[in-house]
Amino acid sequence: MAQLVEQEKTASPQVAHYGAEYRRSVSQGPAQPAWLTQVRESAIAEFERLGFPTTKLEQWRFTSVAAIAARTFSLATDGVATLDSQLIAPLSDPIGHAVSVNGRFAAGLSRLGSLPKGVRIAGLEATLASNPGLVEPYLGKLSLTQTNAFTSLNTAFLSDGIVIFIDRGVVLERPIEVTFASTGHTASSVSHPRLLIIAGEGSQATVLERYVGTRAAFTNAVGEIWLAPNAVIDHYKLQEEAEDSFHIAGMFLHSARSGNFSSHSLTFGGGLVRNDVVARLDGEGIDCTLNGLYVTRGKQLVDNHTTIDHAMPHCSSHEVYKGILGDQSRAVFNGKIVVRPDAQKTDAKQTNKALLLSDDARIDTKPELEIFANDVKCTHGAAIGQLDETAMFYLRSRGLGVAESRAMLVHAFAGDILNRVKITPVREYLEAKLTARLPHVE
Repeated sequence: MAQLVEQEKTASPQVAHYGAEYRRSVSQGPAQPAWLTQVRESAIAEFERLGFPTTKLEQWRFTSVAAIAARTFSLATDGVATLDSQLIAPLSDPIGHAVSVNGRFAAGLSRLGSLPKGVRIAGLEATLASNPGLVEPYLGKLSLTQTNAFTSLNTAFLSDGIVIFIDRGVVLERPIEVTFASTGHTASSVSHPRLLIIAGEGSQATVLERYVGTRAAFTNAVGEIWLAPNAVIDHYKLQEEAEDSFHIAGMFLHSARSGNFSSHSLTFGGGLVRNDVVARLDGEGIDCTLNGLYVTRGKQLVDNHTTIDHAMPHCSSHEVYKGILGDQSRAVFNGKIVVRPDAQKTDAKQTNKALLLSDDARIDTKPELEIFANDVKCTHGAAIGQLDETAMFYLRSRGLGVAESRAMLVHAFAGDILNRVKITPVREYLEAKLTARLPHVE
């Protein structure tokens, strides 16, 4: 039966369409190194083998991508000429601001002229043309090991993107901002943004990865992050695309000994959103934090799938995801912690909480633990509920109105995540964005 289903997927006209689009992009695109050509060939073969996932697969049981699979998306055009400059304005005072439009690096919109010594931010296409050996040890090495149709599709169309190199010992006091803008002229355009971050030994940096767009489109993004020993990366992903758009993303982390990685996923936009995060802790003494806040309304669906793979001993991981759901919106949270046999002294904590502001809102949550070592401390918990009636009564008795009381309680719920955002202008921006959405949530 499984083989029959796979054959049906492979035979679908939409899957065949992407194969044809891939071959056209290869024939019309610039020449690439042989190793990357092989990576792309393997990726399109994997996508054609897998086809689009269905709810029959456990990892997609609660999230149907039929709306994507049933449509024929074509690669988005350049889009720079139609882009509103206010849409990509940086949120902070970054040390460098890189912009990608419809998956292609936009040098004219980026501000990279005064980068400090030891920091390189560039377009992937230009890097492949000038110094492909710089990215060869890293590009596609994490994402290609994942059996995910969307990740394979992104890799198949891998031609451009944004690359960030932070040399050994470099410590950045101000953040790096990366903005991916979607400007599809039609609702049937797709872009495949790519981000590669390589942090050298002992380096420290903050990176804000932001997705914006005012029109319906399909964004299929992949990011790969490599931490050398003792590197520190504080990462933020802000997704605020149009609420009738599709956003599928995969982020893959590999950390060496004593690395410190924290990532904060902040989702406000998109009609159908899927965020996959896979973190491999491949050295002793690593600390990994994955936090998330998603705020939904209307008929939005936000799906967060995380995997933290403890491969070596004496590592710790912390994970807190919170959702605020209104109207008929839905959410999914699936958090997996894997502790391998050699990963003794692992300390892993996972929490997922959801606040339902409507009787029609819904969340499906599934924590997972796979533990193959005996000297570990691993905990997980999930809590789902509505606004506390006692707290509402208390605030109302102090003279606050219903809307004001509700807003105060929602802000308190979200504050656990927002207060962890260390970039002050970004935190203030997020607080204002949360406030602006609350009146529309029933």
